[in-house]
Amino acid sequence: MGDRLADASSDRKPDATLDDFWAFRTMLAPVLIQVVFWVGALACVLYGVYLVARARSGDSWDQLQVLRGAGWAVFGPLAVRLACEVVILFFRINETLTEIKNRLK
Repeated sequence: MGDRLADASSDRKPDATLDDFWAFRTMLAPVLIQVVFWVGALACVLYGVYLVARARSGDSWDQLQVLRGAGWAVFGPLAVRLACEVVILFFRINETLTEIKNRLK
C-alpha cells in the first residue's frame, strides 16, 4: 500500500504553468475570493469602529449604536468568511473531481 501512495504522488504534475492559466485549467477565482475576504473583513471592522465612534452624542453614548458597531466588527468578518468559504467550496470540489478523473485515466 505504501508503494501505491508513492506512485500516486510521483504521477502528480508540477505546479500550474502559464499555459494552464491561459487554457483556463488554472482557476484564478479562488485567489481573488481570498482578496475579497480580506477587503470585506477590513471593511466590516472599519465600519464597526465608525459606528462606535459615531455613538457619542453630546455627553452621552448611544448604547445601541455601540452594540451595532461591535456586532459589525465581530460578526461582519465571520459572515464574509462564511460566504467566501461557500464559494471556494465549489472550486475545491472541482479540484477533487479533477484529481479523481486524472487518477482513473
